[in-house]
Formats: sequence, C-alpha cells, structure tokens
Amino acid sequence: MTVRVPAGEVELAVEVRGEGLPVLFVHGFPFDRTLWRHQLATLSRARRIAFDLRGVGGSGVPPGGDGYSLSRYADDLVAVLDAVGVGEAVLCGLSMGGYVIFELLRRHPARVKAMILADTKPQADSAEAKRGREELTQVAEREGPDAVIERLLPRLLAPATQATQPEVAGQVREMGRRWSLPGLVGALRVLRDRPDSTETLRGVRVPTLVLVGSDDEIAPPDTARAMAQLIPGAECHVVPAAGHLAPLEQPEATNRWLDAFLRALA
Repeated sequence: MTVRVPAGEVELAVEVRGEGLPVLFVHGFPFDRTLWRHQLATLSRARRIAFDLRGVGGSGVPPGGDGYSLSRYADDLVAVLDAVGVGEAVLCGLSMGGYVIFELLRRHPARVKAMILADTKPQADSAEAKRGREELTQVAEREGPDAVIERLLPRLLAPATQATQPEVAGQVREMGRRWSLPGLVGALRVLRDRPDSTETLRGVRVPTLVLVGSDDEIAPPDTARAMAQLIPGAECHVVPAAGHLAPLEQPEATNRWLDAFLRALA
C-alpha cells in the first residue's frame, strides 16, 4: 500500500507492507525508497515502511530553495510514523539515511526503538569533502541528475557488483533520475553542512546493528567498526562482495543479518 503523508509544505510518498514490528527504512543520496526493494519484499515478519525523501520520487518538492535541512528530514520521519500510527520504530538508514537518523536521535529520541545503520558514518565532512560537494552541486545545476550519478557510480558499487550485476547499476541510475534538481542541490548542502555525530552515538541506549559492505569506499569497514564501538552493545557485520549499497548489492546476506536482529527484538 502506498499513501501520501502531509509533512509541512510537502506530501511524502510512503509505502507500507505487512504487520508486526515496525521498521522505517530511510534511503540515502541519490537514491529513493526502491533502494530497499529486497527488504520490503522479504522481511515478512516486520511491518515495513519506506518513503521517498522530500524532493525525491513520488514525494513533493518544497517551494523555494530552503526546504532542505537535517531537521526537516528528521521531522519528516516523525510525520511518517505519526501518519501510520507508530509511536516508536526500528530505524534503518543507509548513508545519508543514517545521518537523518542521528538527527532524529537528537530531536525525537523517544521514536527510536532500535537502529540499523548501513554503510554510514558519524563524522562530518572534511574540508576536501565539502569542496567535493560544491563541485557536485555545480555539476547538478549545470548538467542534471544523470551527470551526478555517473560521477558517483564508480565509488558506490563493489567491483564484483559492477562485473556481475549490471542491473544494479541500472537501478542506481533509475533512482538518481527520480530526484528533482532542488532535491539534489538541497541534499548536497545538507551533506556538506551536517554536524559530527560521534557524541550523539555515545549516548545511544537502544539495540543497534551496524552493517557495511566489504568494499565500501565511502564508509569503509574500519569506520563502521569504530562507529559500532561508540554504541554500547552494538553489533557490526561486514557484508562480503558489497560496496556502499550492501542491501541492494547483496540482499540475501544483508537480509539474514536484518532478520536475525529483528527476531531478537520481537
């Protein structure tokens, strides 16, 4: 079932499947809710909730250029949970989706029952990374979403994925094309300006699963392990033959870890 959820000045496209423990999936940049296609299809013991961030896919584009911030993204998560009648949920975020969950922890910690952090990291952008965001913003404004995806794609997928799963690269391109230009630019600025979340994670007291692709260049395994060590009791697992998109590249291995974690919570 897909529903439309009011969130301030926009409506969000939200997909809801199944019954059971509620799990809210938060995609990263520049993807959409179909990033979680395999998890939505197979984690049948959970109530799976996924949505497109503002400015992406079926969700609305805020009027003006200032409708994008970590706080707005986090408040959108609350709007989604409220609309589907969920008080607290397992929050599952990949990459930028993890950053949004960190902001939710700061703003609305009572809504987080547990966390799954996939291919993400707590650190803020370095000066070099900030310059890279600016360059990519210029590419987006000058050439559009396709050019952004082609710049990013070599670092997003593991070599094994690129060699043996060309359809995954096609899915990434399709997701990128569903971003509006304001959504792309807004998200790049949010990424550039996000705070360091190390201290936020030190204060976490909910069950946490960290997953990372073995070939993730953007948030590598050592970074994931260090992040897990910040959170009391967190477990960390490396997904073999996956890059920055472990849930899409290696869904069976990813889903085994997710299913075991969710069973322990139920």
